[in-house]
Amino acid sequence: MLPDVFCRNVLLWMENLTSVTPLTEPMVFELEGFYVPPGFGPFLFFLALFAYVVVLLGNSVVAFVIVMDKNLHRPMFVMVCHLLGCDLLGATAVLPHLMMHFLMGQKKIAYIPAIAQAFFMHTYGVAVQTILGAMAYDRYIAVCEPLRYHAIMTSARLHSCCALAWLIALLLIAVLFSSHMNVPLCGQTIQHIYCSNRGILNLACIPTPINNIYGLSMTWSVSTGIFLIIAFSYIRILHASLRRGRTDSGIRSKAFQTCASHLVVYVLYEIASLTIIVSYRFPSLSQNIKKFLSILYIIVPPAINPIIYGLASKDLRVSIIRHFTIQLNHRN
Repeated sequence: MLPDVFCRNVLLWMENLTSVTPLTEPMVFELEGFYVPPGFGPFLFFLALFAYVVVLLGNSVVAFVIVMDKNLHRPMFVMVCHLLGCDLLGATAVLPHLMMHFLMGQKKIAYIPAIAQAFFMHTYGVAVQTILGAMAYDRYIAVCEPLRYHAIMTSARLHSCCALAWLIALLLIAVLFSSHMNVPLCGQTIQHIYCSNRGILNLACIPTPINNIYGLSMTWSVSTGIFLIIAFSYIRILHASLRRGRTDSGIRSKAFQTCASHLVVYVLYEIASLTIIVSYRFPSLSQNIKKFLSILYIIVPPAINPIIYGLASKDLRVSIIRHFTIQLNHRN
């Protein structure tokens, strides 16, 4: 009995599969997008535009000041610059297309731009974590080995850490998307507001278990690995600060000021990620709310990061004020 039922199910699946026609070139997808009530499109466009301008302006200004001010060419600020560049990558991958969706109702996206958007979005998600991991290592050396800091964190090692953070992200995502080759697609509607690896492969005519397993394993490994690196770094930093702070309370204060901004940024990214995961555990939430929460990941942390680092770092804050003062004096 059971073999007969199994055979019938397999034959039915094969029959359904052969009845679906794979898409042919040129492939064009349609993003499900937001439900936009009539007349609200321009208003939502200006909200998205405002969010993008805030991200673009804040991150660009801080990155520009770091690049122009030689006094800020230190490991911490160089890594901050990489993090800001990563934020710009994530926001630019999604927000311009989202603005066109609000303003003109544009939902269609060709195959190559869809793959590019998904690739950059996933690269952003991994690179943010690897860069924060590199920053945790830098803070660990700065606090726990202050006398050997400059000998350990040389220019070559600094650039190697930054390059490795990007290389790990790019390689992991390149492997993830290599499984898209030769996978026939039978659907055209991506049920999200932006393209993603899973959103595109949900349209596949055949199951993609290898991509599923690799994607979940990669996500778990990166998240767990970076968490362990940051946890180890801050446990050692806390231990060193408490031990040295017994004789000099200023050491504890300096360690806190040095590490607080990095820790706040990491927690901010984790909260944004957790919000997305939790939102999909509540079927009663409307799709618009779930989609809105999913884009906070590329808006809130990138918009707040320049403020956090600008407020936490006196050197960066002074440099920004000085550059603006010089520009105003030149205009006058």
